[in-house]
Amino acid sequence: MHLPAFNNEGDLPEGLYPATLEEVLHRFGVSTLRRRRVYQRLVEIHRVAKATAYLDRFIVFGSFVSRKADPNDVDILLVMRDDFELSACAGETRKLFNHAEAEAEFGASIFWIRPLDASPGHFGRFHIALAD
Repeated sequence: MHLPAFNNEGDLPEGLYPATLEEVLHRFGVSTLRRRRVYQRLVEIHRVAKATAYLDRFIVFGSFVSRKADPNDVDILLVMRDDFELSACAGETRKLFNHAEAEAEFGASIFWIRPLDASPGHFGRFHIALAD
């Protein structure tokens, strides 16, 4: 899928844009050393989240999906299936679901929800949903 051009503020227009990891790499993960490092974090987080077998959507937002040359981190919303149980997670995987531990371990701001827990507009605007 083609990701749209940035708006005048240097952000993607509001919306949800399906993309592959490769598309995200080419658009956001190569222009600076900082962006390459942040992209590698995103790949690792995606790997760990997919390993749960309960990941429904992996949504990337914030400065990483903007024109900003040196984003501080990557912001991610993990949308887990409704039958996901946090108690079934251990070790590295469990850290994804604790905001402070995720920040320390993965250098990312990670949030998570189950669809039953979400209400429309609850999290504001998002930009990229990674497609399998």
